Amino acid sequence: MNKRIATMSIFVENRDSIPNINKILMDFSEDIISRMGIPHRKMGLSVIVLILETNNDRIGSLSGKIGNLSGVSVKTASKK
Repeated sequence: MNKRIATMSIFVENRDSIPNINKILMDFSEDIISRMGIPHRKMGLSVIVLILETNNDRIGSLSGKIGNLSGVSVKTASKK
């Protein structure tokens, strides 16, 4: 399958989900080029931004696994 570059923004409102997010990200570490995490304490929100190089199936799998966690939402964008 063809690899593509994608960005993934992960919005975390439930801090209890962070250990699960980190475990999932470790499982996909070979697909991650860059990772930046920003806690926004005043809003009670953390934002994780990923740059990925992988195929559509892996992007969808990662997005689905993280998006199913409590208090977590995910947005992705990709370039062919």
